[in-house]
Formats: sequence, structure tokens, C-alpha cells
Amino acid sequence: MTPRSTLPDAALSGLRTDLTGAVHVPGDPGYDEARAVFNSMIDRRPSVVAQCASEADVARALRFAREHGLEVAVRGGGHSVAGMSMSDGGLVVDLRRMHGVSVDREARSARVGGGATMSDLDRAAQPYALATTGGRVSTTGVGGFTLSGGSGWLERKFGLACDNLLAADLVTADGGSVRATPDENPELFWALHGGGGNFGVATSLTLRLHDLPAMSMALILFRPEDGPEAVRAYRDLMESAPDEAGGGCLYLTAPPEEFVPEQLVGTLVCALVFTYAGTEAELREAAAPLLGLGHESELVAELPYAELQCMLDDPPGMRNYWSAEYLDGFPDEAVSVFCSTAGTMPVPSGSQHVLFPMGGAVARGPAEYPVPWRSSPWAVHPFGVWESAADDERGKEWVRGVRAGVRPWANGAVYLNFIGREGQDRVVAGVGEENYARLAAVKAQYDPGNVFHLNHNIHPAAAAV
Repeated sequence: MTPRSTLPDAALSGLRTDLTGAVHVPGDPGYDEARAVFNSMIDRRPSVVAQCASEADVARALRFAREHGLEVAVRGGGHSVAGMSMSDGGLVVDLRRMHGVSVDREARSARVGGGATMSDLDRAAQPYALATTGGRVSTTGVGGFTLSGGSGWLERKFGLACDNLLAADLVTADGGSVRATPDENPELFWALHGGGGNFGVATSLTLRLHDLPAMSMALILFRPEDGPEAVRAYRDLMESAPDEAGGGCLYLTAPPEEFVPEQLVGTLVCALVFTYAGTEAELREAAAPLLGLGHESELVAELPYAELQCMLDDPPGMRNYWSAEYLDGFPDEAVSVFCSTAGTMPVPSGSQHVLFPMGGAVARGPAEYPVPWRSSPWAVHPFGVWESAADDERGKEWVRGVRAGVRPWANGAVYLNFIGREGQDRVVAGVGEENYARLAAVKAQYDPGNVFHLNHNIHPAAAAV
């Protein structure tokens, strides 16, 4: 049985009265649901979950945490693989009620609440044939995704999510409000392009939208023994592909879908995912070398971007462990290593062994932002997902083995949203060593007490080093 809260009843009563949103503490009927995150490895028990419905709620929740000495976690989409959006014994600023999206069709922009998911954003923009770079699933939170860089299907065409950030509204550790734009608090604005949630609670973001009248995708399945040939073909095609083309190569457990041959269901397969910001006819022309390979099955469709975002959604309630390496090249030897390490992936499971192409608008984006991985042409992302705790060590060893295997081609940079807690050196690698010191100075200005430390942390003390 969950113990009841040890906080004073009068204090909790005051918080419940002051907040427009809901407050959950241990012993409340909705507490366990409020503390659950998508990674079932995470089982943390905060003292308070403050489900904020406004910027004023966020400020009040932060003041309450300060008054009672509670560690602060911030939950947007709750997709931190390390469970950084949840705290044992602390206070969770839960933004999920702040999920509204307002689209300005003429300005081609969207104002997005701090708790909105990709689905909220994509579906709001879809009626106007507009979109911006989102993740590769619909359940990711827009805030954490964007502030740490933001890599997704449309990045080669429209750049990283942070490249499309026009403005941000934050509540700082002292409960104050601050707005960041290129002209207003520009140093903070720069820091929000890769520095994550280190500087305050992002209650809203304004993002640039782009015309996207059509979106198409192809999913082509191969037996694992044919994987190396398929991956090489994809690599060669993407090296000269137009910016509209994207996708990735992945090994996965074949799902029980209509287009999957029955004998492959539940077994390891290699899949090429080819996305195209255009019509199905344009996709078929661009992907002809891939569609011409001998393969077991294919699915080719023109579909709304918001629907594409849902196709590979992470199954809820599963155990997750991920990592990544960014590569300077992907020669045949690297292809062989990548394909062979798929053999130790837990199967059947929801795991995916992924290779993503970069380049295009990502590589051409603003070099001054703290996202040093943008210049990498390839990313390898072992995405471990399984059901039973008995598979934890096996799954983790597979993820570590993939990283070790491709390390000869890795440049050390890494997209922090793709990894869990891997040490401070990896945090520095995620933003760049020179950028880290500059970010620490911004941190020291807006959060000198490091209240917002449950993240890939930028420590304010580093500003003085």
C-alpha cells in the first residue's frame, strides 16, 4: 500500500486551493496514474505531483517546492528514457494539462503549450497543410524534444526542431517569468537550442511551420541475411538524395500486420523506412533503387504527416533502455558491424536497431547552436524496448555492444534525447565543450541553485571554471 504524504495537511490544502490544476500526493486515488511514465523501469514516488494548468500554477508549484525543500522534476511528455521527469520524494511540475496548440496560418507558426505532445502539434497544423520537424513518434513531448535539439523525419527538409524555435516562455526557479526570442534575452534563446530544460520550465514555445501539402512513406522488409545489401543500398541512395527524402534502416521484430508475410511475424527482419516530403509518385521515383531490390514485403503510401508520426509509436508500459553514436562515415565495414549486432537484440520485443541519415537542412543549419552532432552524416540508435525485467541485462548489453561496435567511426557527439544517464562527459559531448561553458553561464544567471537538475544537467558552477 502506498504511504500517505508526510507534508503538512495545511500546506497541501493551500496548494490545492491555489492551483487551477490538480494536486496528487501518496494515498490519493489518482496518484499512481499521475506518477507513471512511459518507461516501466522507472518506479519513482514523488511527494507531490502538481498538474499545472497555467503559468501561474507552475510558479506556485515551484514556490511550494522551495518552501518545503522538495527536489523539482518537470514533466512534459514524460519520454525521458532515464525517468528524469519524475522524482523520488520531490515535487513534479506536470505540464500535461497545458497541451493547447494555436496555429497562425498567415505567420506560418504555432504557439505550443509546454505539455503538448507531437500528436497535439501535428494534428493542429495538419488542416492547414503545415508542419514542422517533430520526432518519430506521436507521444513525444514537444518541449523537451525541441529544447534538446529535436531530430525527426522532416529534419533533412526543415532542419532540427530547435532551428524552428521562434520564441519561448519560461518560469524560472524563483517563480518569475521570462521570454526568450532572438531580440529578447538572446543569450537564453541561444541556450534553448540544445541546452534542454536547464534554465526554467518552458510553458509555451512558438515554432515555425512549413508548407507540407503531401507526405509519403515506404516500408520495405527484408530477411536479416539480406540486410547488409539493403543497408548498403540505402546508404548509397541517401548520400545524394534530395532534402525531401529521409527515413532510416532498422532491424525489428516483424509485427502481425496485414502486409507482413505470416512466416516472418515475430522474427527478426531488416526494414528500410523511406520517407518523402511529397507525393507517392515522387517517392516511388526517388526510392526506385530500394523498391527494385529483392524483398519480402512492402508498404507504400501517401498519408497525412500526423498519421505517419503514429506508425512507430512506442508501446506503453514497456521497459526501455536506449543509446546512440553519431558517425563521421558509414563504410562497408561499419555496415557489417551494424547488421551483425542486430543478432543480439532481444527478439521478439519492441526493440529497434536503427540507422538514421542526417545531412540536408540539418547539416546546413545554424552552426552556432549547441548541437555539435548536426554535422554528422549518420546516427546509430539502439532503441531497446522489452516487456520482462528478466530481459534487462540482455537488452542493456545489446545496447552497449552496438555502441562499442560502431565506435571506430563515431565522432563522440551525441543527441541527448537519445540517451539516458551516461555520465557528465556525455552531457558535454551532447552540447560541445566550448558551448558547455557558455551554457553554464546562462544557467548561473537563470538557475544559480541548480533547481532544474533532473535533466542532462548543465551545472552553474562550471561557468566559473
